[in-house]
Amino acid sequence: MYNFTDKPNRLNTHSIKWVETEANPELLPLWIADMDFKVLPEIKEAIKSFADYDVYGYSYAPDSLYQAIINWEEKEHGYKISKDDITFIDGVVPGISIAIQACTEVGDAIIINSPVYHPFARTIKLNERKLVANSLLEHDGRFEIDFESLEQDIVKNDVKLYILCSPHNPGGRVWSKEELVKIGQLCKKYGVILLADEIHQDLVLFGNTHHSINTVNPDFSDFTVVLTAATKTFNIAGTKNSFAIIENQELRERFRAIQLRNNQSEISTIGYIATEVAYNNGLEWLKELKVVLEDNINYLIEYFKVNAPKLKVMEPQGTYLLWLDFTEYGLDDSELDRLLKEDAKVELNQGIDFGPEGIGHARLNVATPLEIIKEAGKRIAGSLAKINNI
Repeated sequence: MYNFTDKPNRLNTHSIKWVETEANPELLPLWIADMDFKVLPEIKEAIKSFADYDVYGYSYAPDSLYQAIINWEEKEHGYKISKDDITFIDGVVPGISIAIQACTEVGDAIIINSPVYHPFARTIKLNERKLVANSLLEHDGRFEIDFESLEQDIVKNDVKLYILCSPHNPGGRVWSKEELVKIGQLCKKYGVILLADEIHQDLVLFGNTHHSINTVNPDFSDFTVVLTAATKTFNIAGTKNSFAIIENQELRERFRAIQLRNNQSEISTIGYIATEVAYNNGLEWLKELKVVLEDNINYLIEYFKVNAPKLKVMEPQGTYLLWLDFTEYGLDDSELDRLLKEDAKVELNQGIDFGPEGIGHARLNVATPLEIIKEAGKRIAGSLAKINNI
């Protein structure tokens, strides 16, 4: 029903993802996490209707938007929330900054699981907090949390805030209910505020199930901040609207007070509109998108098994991101980046940006038409075949 085969022309549209291709037309951008698919048609029509208003002044979130979010969270994730629990913010990363400032003091320790989405570490450091990076374990081709090490790091560093990426970026891991219970229990035991970045919650694949942290134990809502959005799911990041779900009133008031102090309370009107339309009209589009993403992932995994056997691909349970391990090719990070950009002419995220565990790795975005995925796989495998130590 929906078109996931045509490639929209994003050149000269001020696209961050495609800016380097404007100067280097052969370069395939498969890095930053937005999609090269046409947006849900109803979103496009709603924005066109907005353009006809003739006045683009300040706006507020209508009750219908709150209800769309409430309905989506309950129907898709079994998470029952109220209007009061929702606080709009212009992005998940700004929300992380607000939570850090609201829940910790300068010098306090904040823990993350590494490798992980690189703005986590950057934001902690920029806010003059102590970064504690707890390394994930790789077992049976997926990331797992070393809970003994995690607890030791929390205690040793007197951690005040835990930033959890759920589902995980870049590994595509969808944490199990049992793992989330352990995380929540540790936070409760040691008085740690838990900040859950759940922006990929709707992009769970291959029969896996996302559990929002507060659905595994309602008691966890006493000390949790959940950040999420429709933006990643429906490819509307440029509309700039995300939201925090904070059930604890005292925690919510602290969050909103810092948001006001930073003058981050105003949201794009288009963001309000696009989010509401996405949640009210986008379910069938999302179902079709997931099939496309699974097909793209399966294609690359099988292609690399045959044509680049030393390249290890972490099979994701969610997201549209592939974590690629090039370490057996014996390249340092600068050599790997040069090989991919200059020889294969593909632009991926450098693994080292996600933490020291990412040395010799890269992250590939599969949210693009299959013909591009096929070309990217061919280019990467062809470049790797030239390495003498293959």
